[in-house]
Amino acid sequence: MANTKSAKKQARKNITRREINLARRTAMKTSIKKVITALEQEQDEKTIQTLLRQAEAKLARAKGKGLIHARTASRKVSRLAKKVAQATKK
Repeated sequence: MANTKSAKKQARKNITRREINLARRTAMKTSIKKVITALEQEQDEKTIQTLLRQAEAKLARAKGKGLIHARTASRKVSRLAKKVAQATKK
């Protein structure tokens, strides 16, 4: 356990940051799953595009906050966009 006053404060901040990061990570994963589910259910193109934009925004936010690496975010967006393009092309 932390001994100094500043270490105790940092421990409290770490708990708060962990909760925020967990919520962001969960929201990011959920938005990705929504796009994939929409593709599997063959929903209309407009809905899928909207979900893709939301997922891209969540990934960009996670990247900006340091939650995931920039290349990881780019790779996930690229793969999602590729799946959407293939599905809408059919």
